[in-house]
Amino acid sequence: MRLNGKVAIITGSGSGIGKSIALRFGQEGCAVVCADIQGEEETASEIIQAGGKALAVKTDVSKLDNWQRLLEKTRQEYKTVNILCNIAGISEAVDIVDLTEEDFDKMINVNLKGVFFGMKVVLPELVKNGYGKIVSIASLAAHVGLTGLPSYSASKGGVIAMSRQVAMDYADKNIQINVVSPGIINTPILQNNPPEVTKAFTDATPAGRLGNPEEIGNMVLFLSSEESDFITGQAIKVDGGWGSK
Repeated sequence: MRLNGKVAIITGSGSGIGKSIALRFGQEGCAVVCADIQGEEETASEIIQAGGKALAVKTDVSKLDNWQRLLEKTRQEYKTVNILCNIAGISEAVDIVDLTEEDFDKMINVNLKGVFFGMKVVLPELVKNGYGKIVSIASLAAHVGLTGLPSYSASKGGVIAMSRQVAMDYADKNIQINVVSPGIINTPILQNNPPEVTKAFTDATPAGRLGNPEEIGNMVLFLSSEESDFITGQAIKVDGGWGSK
């Protein structure tokens, strides 16, 4: 029960990595606020059925008023929040010449502005408590060049740079802010790729396999627990060694 008595807001908890993290946090004694544009109700129900505590709040992370409502509902249900996990994100593969301004803006709004809004809204609550954790998801694409991901790479690189800067501002307030950069993870989104693309990803990973959502969840759990109280401003790759080549 590494998060016993804690309250965590987890965005993107309706599916994939976010759902895996939410379920794990529930097992670790955390009251989980499941935030997503779809699937959040199902995730919360699974946590409750397993004996945990959960609340579902439909949330578009690219909208500030959605964040404000999310915090208010969290306060109403659990009085406060101790942990923020920014997991929600989108991706699209397209050459930069073919990338439209609208699609670029959408990527930045969800992946980067969503993290900005989360920190803007939740940090005052953590400061009031005198303790807190923020963990955001970036990507291997923020560290190495991956084909066809200009807007995605930019958004995730921004998450790392912004998190590192804010971590320095809040380190003396006993708030730790870190980033996890997954490699190629076996999620439903990956199933949309042609088999040859998935094989190429697997071949490029020194570990010789794809990662599992649970393996990302393990790192997010560690960074959200008291075990990581002297770690802040870091971007930790969980990628089977790809980023070390």
